[in-house]
Amino acid sequence: MDSEEPIEQLPRGIALAWGVAATPQRGPKREMSVERIVDAAIEIADQEGITAVSMSAVAKRLGYTPMSLYRYVSAKDDLLLLMQEEATGLPPEISAEEPAWRARLEELYEAQTEVYRRKSWLLTMPITGSPITPNSSAWLEASLEALDATSLTEDEKMAASLLVTGAARWRGSILAGYQQQGRAKGLNDAEVSEQESRLFDTVITEDGYPFLRRAIDAGVFTSESDPFVFGFERGLDGLADYIELVGRERAGEATDTHEDTEAVGSAGEASGSERVAAEGSEDIPDGDPTVMADKKYRDAQKAVKQAQKVLAEARKRERQTLREAKERAAKRR
Repeated sequence: MDSEEPIEQLPRGIALAWGVAATPQRGPKREMSVERIVDAAIEIADQEGITAVSMSAVAKRLGYTPMSLYRYVSAKDDLLLLMQEEATGLPPEISAEEPAWRARLEELYEAQTEVYRRKSWLLTMPITGSPITPNSSAWLEASLEALDATSLTEDEKMAASLLVTGAARWRGSILAGYQQQGRAKGLNDAEVSEQESRLFDTVITEDGYPFLRRAIDAGVFTSESDPFVFGFERGLDGLADYIELVGRERAGEATDTHEDTEAVGSAGEASGSERVAAEGSEDIPDGDPTVMADKKYRDAQKAVKQAQKVLAEARKRERQTLREAKERAAKRR
C-alpha cells in the first residue's frame, strides 16, 4: 500500500480537521475559509441550538450563497464534525510540576465538564465512534499520559481514560439541563433545585417509596454537595486500589521470573554473573511494570513523545505551506 493512500482515504471532514484536505483553488471570494464557516456555525449553535445549524443558515450569516460553502465543506456532517472539534478545544496543559495521575485525571474531568456546560449543544450530537480528530484525540492522549507510569496495561489505561470522559459527559449533561431550565424560567441553580425538591415532596410518599422519601426528608435535592463529583472520586478510589494491587502482583511476577533466570544462570556458570544478568534481562518483556517504572526509561519516553509532537506539528505546517504555495502558483498562471 502506498504511504499516501491512507491520507487519500480519509473522510473529508476528518481530513479537514487534520489539515490534510485540499483547499479550493478558486472561490467566490478569497476571504472565505473553512475556519470562518465553522465559527459562524458555532455562533448559531450557541445562540439557537444545534438544530438551527444548516448550510443555508451559515451562508446567510456570512453573506454568501449555500452553494459557495460546499466548495469548502462538502456536507453538513463534515460541518458538524468540525464544529465539535473546534468547540472541544485542547485539554489544559500540565503544570510545571507534573501532577500525580489522580490529580491530573481530576483536572481533565473538571475541564471536560466545563466544555459540555459551555457548549451544551455538543451533548446532542451522536457518538459515532472513537475520537479521530486532533483535539478529541488530545483529550484521550492526556488521560493516557497521566496513567503512563502506573502498572496498568494499555487496555486498562484506555478503560480508565474512558471513565473520565464518560463521567464528565454525564455530569455536563445534567448541569447543562439545569442551566437551560433556569434560563427558561428565570431561576438560579438553587431555585431550580428547590423547585425540583418540592415536586418530589408532592408525589413521593413513605408508603410507596420509603427509601426515596427518607432521602428527600434529608434534603438531598437541595444539598450543596455534588453527587457526580462524589461518584467520580469513589471511582478513582477504586482505580487507585486496583493500581496498587496489580502493581504488587505484576512486580512480584517480574521478580520471580528474574530470580528464576538468575538461578538457572548461576547453576550453569557460577563465574559469569555479569553475563547471566545480561541474559536474564532479555527475558523481561518491554512492558514489564518494573521496567516501566524506571525513572531514566520514563524520561526517555517523555522525550520521545515531545519529539513526536514537534514532528507532527512540523509536518502539519509543511502541508499547510505546500497548499499555500500551490495556491500562489495557481494565481500566477
